[in-house]
Amino acid sequence: MTESLEDYLEMVSFLSDDGAVRVTDIASRLGVSKPSVLNALKTLEEQGLLEHGRYQGVSLTTRGRQKASEIRRRHHFLTDFLIRVVGVSSQTAERDACKMEHVLSPETLKKMQEMSVRKR
Repeated sequence: MTESLEDYLEMVSFLSDDGAVRVTDIASRLGVSKPSVLNALKTLEEQGLLEHGRYQGVSLTTRGRQKASEIRRRHHFLTDFLIRVVGVSSQTAERDACKMEHVLSPETLKKMQEMSVRKR
């Protein structure tokens, strides 16, 4: 899955915490066009991660919720790690975590988690 598709899936999950998810909400939060959102949603739907009908809300499938939950956990951990262990500001941590979550290997993430536990 591409970084961009992970961002879309994460945003659908995040927005679904507050109820129905609309294409316009996704576009607004990610700062992209509605056609870009529709293209991404189509791909995610083809991968079995969400459902979206024309003029209907967007909803995650069970598989989509699992994948989105994994992405959100990784993002939350990295943000927390950067604030607590590295000592950067919350704004910097949020921005950097969003980039890092897509490129870190499972091995690196695991080592960071182990380091984080030792720092507590």
